[in-house]
Amino acid sequence: MLRTALFLLSWLPLASYADSRISSTDVAEIRAVINRQIDAFRHDDAQGAFALVSPAVQQTFRTPEKFLDVVRMAYRAVYRPSTISFLDFIVLGDEVVQQVQVTDRGGVVWLAYYAMQRQRDGSWRTNGCHLVHPARTIPAALQIE
Repeated sequence: MLRTALFLLSWLPLASYADSRISSTDVAEIRAVINRQIDAFRHDDAQGAFALVSPAVQQTFRTPEKFLDVVRMAYRAVYRPSTISFLDFIVLGDEVVQQVQVTDRGGVVWLAYYAMQRQRDGSWRTNGCHLVHPARTIPAALQIE
């Protein structure tokens, strides 16, 4: 249920983000926020990670400890990644989503879609993360009829 809540939060309209263009400064700040949050996860810094999420996410989880517990249980790939690589942005109207390729400690590759929200002061915060395995193809020789 909490995973569903995070997914739904990730697609809430970003009412405070009026311009659909992303500047190079925005790109750098968004990526820095995600890096800082992942670093906070690596150090079990619940306060630091929680400070980087939107007010709506903070309201959903209420405490930094509850937020970190959900990440620890349901989002292991971003909680303790082996490597991360930033991919493209998705900008649809007011939605700004940063795609991140994450390799977990077991060598499994994931795609993390970070919904980002611009705050009234101009800063960026994460507004949810949807974690999925990239699509896999099955060779024709292995298809079952």
